Amino acid sequence: MSESRRTVHLLITGHVQGVYFRAWTAALAQTLRLDGWVRNRRDGSVEALFQGTADAVESMIGHCRKGPPDARVDTVEIIQEAGAAPAGFAVLPTA
Repeated sequence: MSESRRTVHLLITGHVQGVYFRAWTAALAQTLRLDGWVRNRRDGSVEALFQGTADAVESMIGHCRKGPPDARVDTVEIIQEAGAAPAGFAVLPTA
């Protein structure tokens, strides 16, 4: 029996750049065995795509609501729920 899979595309706002957010996200996503990517946006937000088991994705969303120690997360918005992610997890260039 296969576990349910989920894909979410998030936009994270607050003091989330320059605080190790992308590297922290990538390390945690790999620990949770998620596929996808994370990147900074020119407006100061962080954007991420996560795909994996529903439980792992839900856990990742919860972690993103807190962020790494020096971050201040104001909002975590699910801007899309569906789609496909590339295999593995990557830190992408700023968009």
